[in-house]
Amino acid sequence: MANPEQQIEQINASLKTVGDQLKAMAEKADADMKARGQLDTQLRADIDRTLTTQGELQARLATAEQLVAKLENGGGTMAGQQSLGEKISESEDFQAYAANPKGDFRMSVQASVGSGSSSAGDLIVPDRISGIQGPALRRLTIRDLISWGRTSSNSIEYARELLFTNSADVVSENPKDGKPQSDITFEADSATVVTIAHWIHASKQVIADVPMLQSYIDGRLRYGLKFKEEAQLLKGSGAGLNINGIYTQASSYVNPGVLVQAETRIDRLRLALLQVELAEYWADGLVISPLDWAAIELTKDSTNNYMFTNARSTMQPGLWGRNVVPTQAMDGGDFLVGAFGGGLAVQGWDREDVAVAISEHDRDNFIKNMLTIRCEERVGLTVYRPQAFVKGDFDGIDASTNG
Repeated sequence: MANPEQQIEQINASLKTVGDQLKAMAEKADADMKARGQLDTQLRADIDRTLTTQGELQARLATAEQLVAKLENGGGTMAGQQSLGEKISESEDFQAYAANPKGDFRMSVQASVGSGSSSAGDLIVPDRISGIQGPALRRLTIRDLISWGRTSSNSIEYARELLFTNSADVVSENPKDGKPQSDITFEADSATVVTIAHWIHASKQVIADVPMLQSYIDGRLRYGLKFKEEAQLLKGSGAGLNINGIYTQASSYVNPGVLVQAETRIDRLRLALLQVELAEYWADGLVISPLDWAAIELTKDSTNNYMFTNARSTMQPGLWGRNVVPTQAMDGGDFLVGAFGGGLAVQGWDREDVAVAISEHDRDNFIKNMLTIRCEERVGLTVYRPQAFVKGDFDGIDASTNG
């Protein structure tokens, strides 16, 4: 019988032959698909049989390599171990007792069957907790702030009010010069529907043998898609294939002319709300970083009582009667306030909902028993009234100042 090294050499030679056969079959399969659009039945059977042979050879190779490694590390086989009687009779203590048998003979003997790799170690299977312990997921919020509609096109065209000249006035019953005329002008604009997508490779056998893994991958891919969507809706640059985000189009913060002493973050957010109101809109939400919201919540009065929260109760984040949305999609020190709800100032558009597709017909997936798992969606965003949103930062506010 060949030793392990010779077995490895023979198996590797067989694997090379099988690999060459599979390569030739793949080329023939490609030619058949181009010529007839389908594989020959016999060729498909030959490919399946050859793949099975390849798998068996790979299993034999792994076993032989493990045996060689065990021998190189000083491991033995069960046949090479001493029996309990041999260990006792060959020990120095027993031989001394046999020469002068007085009293009792006692000897500490190592277990014959142990957990080592040369004994019963391979039979000990570690406990495995069912399920995968995934990382923490960010709470996604921006999509929930705005109204959503559906579109069947790759772009959305709309008219935005550019200028409204309001000449409404009190008039007599029969004015000599007629009633006053107002004027409204519009400009055309459009928003592109973008595709957000990503994919991974997975073994067909693993997906088949671990059913919960497919569900886990599905969930992770969907989350990754929504993670990117959140960043695009808020701060997409609008350049190239990117969404033109709400923050990107928002008006910059300018103090409307209100003098504030010892200004805090809370004061600046109130002034930004005022800026939206002076533009004739009603802001219903404030988006800030969790870092800035934590600083605001920790604001205390002179007696060290919290002013905006109760550490022992559950309270929805809010300031000045508006909802506060802390999200890591917003950089620390930045903020955005505006009229998010109702579809008056902004609206999202779903062209295609999130879809996860699995296919083996991708490159050489078929002959490698691999699957391609793709996740994608198509969305758009229209900001009808940029003046309804104000963006800014907390620069110039002492970080040590409460709020």
